[in-house]
Amino acid sequence: MQNRMLRLLRVIEKKERFILGMMSGTSMDGLDLALCRVSGSGIQTKFEILNSKTIPYAREDREKLGSVVSQEVVVLRDLCILNAWLAERHASWVLASLEEWGVPTSQVDVIASHGQTIYHAPGSWKKESHTRHATMQIGDGDLIAVRTGIITLSDFRQKEIAGGGEGAPIAPYAETLVFAGATPRILLNIGGIANFTWLPPKGAGVLSVFGDTGPGNSLIDRAVRMLFPENEDGYDKDGLLARQGTVSNDLLEWLLSDPYFKRRHPKSTGPETYGDTYMGEAWEHAQTLALSPLDFIATLTRLTAETIGDALSGELPSLSNTHLYGSGGGWKNPMIKRWLKERLPEPKFHDVDELGVPAEAKEAVLFAMLANESLCGEGFIPLMRGDEGRRYSFGKISLPD
Repeated sequence: MQNRMLRLLRVIEKKERFILGMMSGTSMDGLDLALCRVSGSGIQTKFEILNSKTIPYAREDREKLGSVVSQEVVVLRDLCILNAWLAERHASWVLASLEEWGVPTSQVDVIASHGQTIYHAPGSWKKESHTRHATMQIGDGDLIAVRTGIITLSDFRQKEIAGGGEGAPIAPYAETLVFAGATPRILLNIGGIANFTWLPPKGAGVLSVFGDTGPGNSLIDRAVRMLFPENEDGYDKDGLLARQGTVSNDLLEWLLSDPYFKRRHPKSTGPETYGDTYMGEAWEHAQTLALSPLDFIATLTRLTAETIGDALSGELPSLSNTHLYGSGGGWKNPMIKRWLKERLPEPKFHDVDELGVPAEAKEAVLFAMLANESLCGEGFIPLMRGDEGRRYSFGKISLPD
């Protein structure tokens, strides 16, 4: 034990650390990896991306995860087995990737493993007297540490909840360190769920604003799989289906009546809310309006743009002189982007790559920064209104044998 603790202390005391960030999001399309060289902490943090890649999940992998992700009822035996199975899978991919990059495991100081969220239950649900925030990710960090021989940080969201947060989104804590600039910036990620971070100018003394706006691709993807099972992509590639449909204002108004959209930030949600049940109810309502499948997908796509637009225009102090940097699968959907520009004419739109971080690596890089700050920083100063006075740390530390 003493030798393992000394190893951890040596990592903390190093002038620069090699950290491998790993992220698998709500879309369950694959594992993002980013190997970073990091020095300093807090506002003095500097980093360089040495290698990055995305390893896609095979169809059978997605089906395994889909059997437990956001499900109200699961077999505990299956959940237990998948926790270890996913960790084994991720550990093997880490070792294979490091070998591919020509990087010995002894050179990597820390792995930052987000794992796979299987359920997110914010206290704001107030379901069955549930008023506390709760979240769960699988992909056992202890197993990853032992299999790879690398110190591993995991359970980032649970630690944030323990500090008084909601468990999502937590990327803004690292985005503030990585992306804050001289002018206001919006970091918009449109994955299964869409979320944003508004970063005030550096040194402005103003709190950031961030949160989940609502569904990103989650409803659209489910509708495509249900209504167009012959679609091999399983999603509306390039927005071609939405482009052929007509937005129904009646259905859009019904969708926008969901109470979540009227709540103020900070707030979080997930496919537990905007999943198969919600999509099924929306399709039933669409049928009462005699909408075609293409009209339905067009309206769901417009919903994503509208809810993002409502959140940004309603929550932010100003959108003039602001640059918006987008990422995620939904950012590649031309119809979402077109309707979002109509809804938000003021910000200048960019790809997040223009900030020097590839979009595919962004989330993995951010978790590498969270791991670095957890080990070497003084704790994050809260960024959101109502959180003044709190400090957070992130990640459970797992030491190899």
